Amino acid sequence: MTHLDDAKNWLAQDPDPITRDELAALIDGAELGEATAIAGLRDRFGSRLAFGTAGLRGELGAGPNRMNRVLVAQAAAGLARFLLDRADRPEGGAPSVVIGFDGRTNSDVFARDSAEIMAGAGVRVTLLPRMLPTPVLAFAVRHLDVSAGVMVTASHNPPRDNGYKVYLGDDDQGAQIVPPSDGLIHEAILEVARSVAVGDLPRSSEFEVAGESVLDAYVERTAAIAGGEQREPFVAVPFVYTPMHGVGWEVSQRVFAAAGLGEPTVVAEQVEPDGGFPTVSFPNPEEPGALDLAIATANRAGAELIIAHDPDADRLAVAVPRPESATADSAGWRRLSGNEVGALLGWRAAERLQREGQDGALAASLVSSPALGAIARHYGLDYRDTLTGFKWISRTPRLRFGYEEALGYLVNPGTVRDKDGISASVEFLTMVGELAAAGRTLTDRQNDFDALFGAFASAQVSLRVTDLSRIGQIMSALREQAPAEIGGVRVREVDDFIRGFGDYPPGDILRFWMHGGARVIVRPSGTEPKVKVYIDASSEQGSVTERRAAAQAEVAALEAGMRALVA
Repeated sequence: MTHLDDAKNWLAQDPDPITRDELAALIDGAELGEATAIAGLRDRFGSRLAFGTAGLRGELGAGPNRMNRVLVAQAAAGLARFLLDRADRPEGGAPSVVIGFDGRTNSDVFARDSAEIMAGAGVRVTLLPRMLPTPVLAFAVRHLDVSAGVMVTASHNPPRDNGYKVYLGDDDQGAQIVPPSDGLIHEAILEVARSVAVGDLPRSSEFEVAGESVLDAYVERTAAIAGGEQREPFVAVPFVYTPMHGVGWEVSQRVFAAAGLGEPTVVAEQVEPDGGFPTVSFPNPEEPGALDLAIATANRAGAELIIAHDPDADRLAVAVPRPESATADSAGWRRLSGNEVGALLGWRAAERLQREGQDGALAASLVSSPALGAIARHYGLDYRDTLTGFKWISRTPRLRFGYEEALGYLVNPGTVRDKDGISASVEFLTMVGELAAAGRTLTDRQNDFDALFGAFASAQVSLRVTDLSRIGQIMSALREQAPAEIGGVRVREVDDFIRGFGDYPPGDILRFWMHGGARVIVRPSGTEPKVKVYIDASSEQGSVTERRAAAQAEVAALEAGMRALVA
């Protein structure tokens, strides 16, 4: 099937000259029988980006399996229909939406298209005034008390990607969409695509562009995390900051100053927004080499800490100098894992609750370290493991802190109901400054943690695929013939989430419990063409050094075993 008719129909309604030229060339080639052109049409029109885990997310290009102005227009119209159908509108009031965008290619175009189409459909629209971080949009949903929020971003995905992330207000309190809303929005989008050409969708320029008050309020509320005049003794620690070519610097700089955290040394090559991300292969601080420029800057500046955000600033990465006694790489720095940062911030949240005589809950995604659960038990707090994603973490009743190992932290749920790299930076920098004032370091704090709760070790195996069918094959093989042992460690029990498990809804997840208490979880990535494996082990026996060695040795054995299984 060449999809020629589908492509011609799409071309007739595409307002973007770049994707029109791309598609016209493919159509011409397919009509001449060129195999690459036929394959290109099949790739673009053989399926459609589904509105699901993170809204829409995909590579820029023509066709329904790409991010482009036609697809975004259909998404905006479908979301508007969903909001108009569900809204409780006393006296005929209209539902409302706030729309934000980052610095990726076409983010501003997609945002304006969405504003015009949703306004044309009868939704009250507020467009944020310029490219801003995702946490500002998530904050604005609650601050403006609107029905929904849209953020045009692909977060830390490759440079050629973009996406469309949706939040709901009202009873959802500014959290990301979950079932059944995502399915209903998807069906509304499909109905638009089937019944209306994009050029026939009504548009309106009668929407509001937000003033600076929204950003001012976010800065004020986020800086307040540092405690102001009420905080513990504090010494500002010199640090380096990079937004990784994203939109984090303007807002972070204001927050750092308002919180009294000092002025960082910025990575000059990465401080301005640039959707091409020219200095990194992947704009994700988890990727090897992504922090190389930050490390070089820190070495020149004599900094004691590196703070990095991903391009939309909803994730936080931290790097610290390696101890002199450790085997250092040539740069002499180590990035803390998301589990390490999550455990330190979670411990801090639990201590604060105890000090203030308050109660509450901690939460983490089920693929994150069990360390946060140990903290909750120690302090008598509620704890919940959730499915991956902050749309689930943020919905935990009485939540006071939540995190996931992929560098996402929710430290201020009363303000932002999503992960927020900027507020997490404030909390982390405040913690480091308080330690410094007491003559202590992060290493001291981590030693105290392992002595109190046990040593926790984690690792990941990430298998990127070019053929998406390979993901299903790997998961099916593990289900059909579950391993009896992994890396020489016997499997005690297997939990399969495919039809739901316990209180969890159905999901493509396998969890292996090992004899001795370690855990291995396998699942497809929700946003990238990968199979991801999460490995966790812990030890409470012996000294801190012995505990760490035991946990790390078990994780290493399990990692080697899983690489052999899924390679």
